[in-house]
Amino acid sequence: MLNSNIKTVRNDMRTLIKEAQDLFREATQSTGGKADELRAKGLSLLDTAMDRAQEVQSMAVEKSKVAAQSTDEFVQTNPWKAVGIAAGAGLVVGLLLSRR
Repeated sequence: MLNSNIKTVRNDMRTLIKEAQDLFREATQSTGGKADELRAKGLSLLDTAMDRAQEVQSMAVEKSKVAAQSTDEFVQTNPWKAVGIAAGAGLVVGLLLSRR
């Protein structure tokens, strides 16, 4: 679910930034009230993009905090299992790296 949210936000961000760039290009060619209107709309789009990016960042931080807390609890309750898992993972990584 997190990956689909990230992809959706990434696509939204690209679209918002592209629209803002187009508006700013058009605004540079326009003058007067039309230019001010286009600049304001572009800034609004960029603000929306920043809000979405901050939303994804906060979701990622929350997910990582939950993962860290559950890992910490597992290590606290099962220290020898954690050591065994870490040793096994290290062995596998070492074997994979030595083959190259």
